[in-house]
Amino acid sequence: MSGESDALLTVRRAAKFYGQKLVFKEVSCRVGPGEILLVAGPNGAGKSTLMRIMAGLSKPSAGEVALNLEPERTAYLGHATFIYPGLSALANLKFWGAMYGLSPSRPRLRELLERVGLERAAEEKAGSFSRGMAQRLNLARIYLVEPELIFLDEPGTGLDPGSLATLRDEIAGFRERGTGVVWISHHVTEDAALADTVLALGGRQVEYFGPAAGFAPDGPAGEGAC
Repeated sequence: MSGESDALLTVRRAAKFYGQKLVFKEVSCRVGPGEILLVAGPNGAGKSTLMRIMAGLSKPSAGEVALNLEPERTAYLGHATFIYPGLSALANLKFWGAMYGLSPSRPRLRELLERVGLERAAEEKAGSFSRGMAQRLNLARIYLVEPELIFLDEPGTGLDPGSLATLRDEIAGFRERGTGVVWISHHVTEDAALADTVLALGGRQVEYFGPAAGFAPDGPAGEGAC
C-alpha cells in the first residue's frame, strides 16, 4: 500500500449524499504506481459513484480527493463505451488519439486492435459491434493513451470467457508497467487474487480496506458483488 507522498490518488474521509440520502461516508484510501485497488460491495453500495469521485467526474459531498497527476494521464472505462457508432474501429482510435494530442500511425492502430482481438473488424463501423466488441474497442483506447492511472468500472461486462482472461492478463500487465488501477468487478472472488488492496463498501461506509489477501469475498461487504 502506497504512502501519501508517492500516491497517484488519495481519498480522505469522502462522503456522498444525493439530497438527504447518504450513499457512503468516511471513505479513505490511496493508490500508488503499479498498485491495483479492487472496489467491492453489494449492488447499490455506491461503488460507481465512488469511482466517479476518484476520477474527478463528480464531487464528494464531504472530504477531499487528491489526484496527483494531470487528468490526461488518467483513463476511465465505465458502463458507457463512448464509441462513435458511425466511425470504424480504426477511425474511433484515431479520433481518441487526436483528443489526447497523439498522432498514432495506422500500423500502430492495427496493432492495438489486434491486441484486443478486433483486427478483422478494423474497417467495420462500431455501431454494428456487440457489447463485448465495443468494450474491447474501449480497452484499445486505454492502451493507446498509456495512462498512469486507470479507472475500470466492471470492464468485464459483456466479455466472453476468453476475452475476460485476456483482460485479466492485461490488468496484471498494467502493474508491471507501473500503472495504478482502480477496478470495480462483478467477479470479486476471482479478481481479488489479482489486486493488491481491496476497499469494500457496505452499510453506507467502508467495511474493509486492506490487503487483498485478507479480504473475504463471501463476507457482508462481498455479498451480491459477484
